[in-house]
Amino acid sequence: MLQFVMAGVQVYLFGLLYGKVRQLLEKNDKGHVIATCRNPDGATGLLDLKKKFMERLNLLQLDVTKESTIEAAATSVRESYGSLNLLINASGILSIPDVLQPETTLTKVEKSSLLLAYEVNAIGPILVIKHMWPLLKVGGGSGTERKHSVVASLSARVGSIGDNGLGGWHSYRASKTALNQLTKTISVEFARKKDPIVCILLHPGTVDTDLSRPFQRNVPKGKLFTKEFSVQNLLSIIDNAKSSDNGKFFAWDGQEIPW
Repeated sequence: MLQFVMAGVQVYLFGLLYGKVRQLLEKNDKGHVIATCRNPDGATGLLDLKKKFMERLNLLQLDVTKESTIEAAATSVRESYGSLNLLINASGILSIPDVLQPETTLTKVEKSSLLLAYEVNAIGPILVIKHMWPLLKVGGGSGTERKHSVVASLSARVGSIGDNGLGGWHSYRASKTALNQLTKTISVEFARKKDPIVCILLHPGTVDTDLSRPFQRNVPKGKLFTKEFSVQNLLSIIDNAKSSDNGKFFAWDGQEIPW
């Protein structure tokens, strides 16, 4: 069984990614996991896991803003393993000091922020799916109880148009909405072509990571999740994904989120 986890162009979701990699390795003593990030040599957490799971964890360089690195990673996976049965897109940015901040009003919206958020949160994950698609088509449920491969992309509840009652955060909201639409469209194509792939979108909740840390002050009590709790819930959704779930958007508790 081959499972694939993808890190983001920024490190703001690294804590959540690390938890996913660790739990995937620990829950199945035979599966192989590939973790990607911009700078594997500097990913201390992943390198520590590599020492523990030397034969089963592979680290690859990938920057979602550079399609050539995505193609190179896909080629490496194909040559080393031949197929995939799980792809997790965990890339995402919300804020970067002096570069990108969630907009509290329309007057703070800037073209550069919109383009950067869209490039990392929407375009990157879709290009990864595009280049991994041939591997997913032949991966199926090989070595698992599933008859299909699974593509799970981390979205966010704020990307839901129907759930938007607060406004603000224009770049982040719009980029996640774009990710949702692109993934939904891909899921329709996969179903039409009868490819054994289920595409789902996941909202992890507000998790205690670098991404959310500057904005945790207003999180209601009991709604700030540990990385371990969130990862465990998301992996449970992935493990139980059925063909009928293709193209759906789930929250961390398994409830569907409106578009």
